[in-house]
Amino acid sequence: MVKFFQSPALGEFGGKLRGQDKENGGKMKLTDKTCKNAKPQEKPYKLFDGGGLYLEVLPHGSKLWRLKYRYLGIEKRFSLGAYPLITLAEAREKREEAKKLLTQDIDPSMARQDNREAIVRNAANTFEVIAREWHENQKGRWSDNHYNNVMHRMERDIFPYMGKKPIKSIDAPVLLSVLRRIEKRGALDIAGRTRQICGQVFRYGIVTGKCSRDPTPDLRGALKTRKTKHFAAIDAKELPELLQAIERNDARLYNRTRRAIKLSMLTFVRPGELRKARWEEIDFDEKEWRIPAERMKMKREHIVPLSRQAIVLLKEQKEETGNINTPLVFPSQIKPRQPMSDGTVRIALQKLGFKDRMTAHGFRALARTTIREKLDYDPDVIECQLAHKAAGPLGEAYNRAQFLDKRKVMMQDWANYVDSVATHGTVVTFRKVRK
Repeated sequence: MVKFFQSPALGEFGGKLRGQDKENGGKMKLTDKTCKNAKPQEKPYKLFDGGGLYLEVLPHGSKLWRLKYRYLGIEKRFSLGAYPLITLAEAREKREEAKKLLTQDIDPSMARQDNREAIVRNAANTFEVIAREWHENQKGRWSDNHYNNVMHRMERDIFPYMGKKPIKSIDAPVLLSVLRRIEKRGALDIAGRTRQICGQVFRYGIVTGKCSRDPTPDLRGALKTRKTKHFAAIDAKELPELLQAIERNDARLYNRTRRAIKLSMLTFVRPGELRKARWEEIDFDEKEWRIPAERMKMKREHIVPLSRQAIVLLKEQKEETGNINTPLVFPSQIKPRQPMSDGTVRIALQKLGFKDRMTAHGFRALARTTIREKLDYDPDVIECQLAHKAAGPLGEAYNRAQFLDKRKVMMQDWANYVDSVATHGTVVTFRKVRK
């Protein structure tokens, strides 16, 4: 049983509290005037208000509100703050709040302690703290570039507006107001990607016990979206025009830039994979380029069979850059220890007259469509060479050597096909050419 002491005139069992009349001047209830005029004495004394509430006046002049109650048969005291910072009316409100807790079999002292601990936890579990912890766990799983970009995006667009909020207190409207700031500057794609990042942080918070739900699914349909725009890529029928433009080189591109364009076409790897290629990854004897997992989007080592034409280009590149102290196949012209710019091939294609028609990434779409339609290769073999997950059970069974023999033949056929188009200036359809 939980119980407060009774009014000042009555003890717990109905008798008078000894000394009560003397201390309160014979009054049953306190007034603000009584509290204000209470003077310190040689020893502490109490002014009772009833229901266990009293004001304790200390010799040095401090006046402290206390609440006396019983919980599970044990007498306890509960501090409510100092007078006049806590007024008489506020002290009485706190007494009533404590009474309500006791009727629910909750100890007010323990409830306060739990609340303080929750405040401390919330202060330590802000969105920024949890986001940085989650972000640190991605080190080694992501490329350095992606790792840095994600943190930059959070530091610019998220932390200033809700980084200091306890993660468990952030709901859908709060998150939406932050994402709308990004949306208003026209960065619709970034707003969508930022929502995805926040979702990953919330889910990390859930599994680590820092929050109970992820509000990002509630925002579906709330943000503006831009119509999907694919990377520009020419059709197979435009391939002769591109090859002729590369050969004429009216734009006066560096030879290494032209090689980068040609290798993009022959290997159809992602632009970042080509830019950061290292000589240690190239095996001229086996005619293979092994791209390590950390540089691949799917985080799996990828084998690129090298055609005779690709080998020739790589040897020319090695001969040109051999006197440069760099492990990179395509070093920057200015800083050879760094890869060439991510815009090098794209800008070169623009100078060749293919602005808005072709991009570095577009070589993947060109090869994918042309090899399927003109060389008649199985889609699973093509997707595997693109480092995509193949549809159906083959996708789950992926390994670096999957379809490798077929891919070696396909990559040589593709290089032969490109040579044929460059030589004759026309696009033809033929079946798995062998030369």
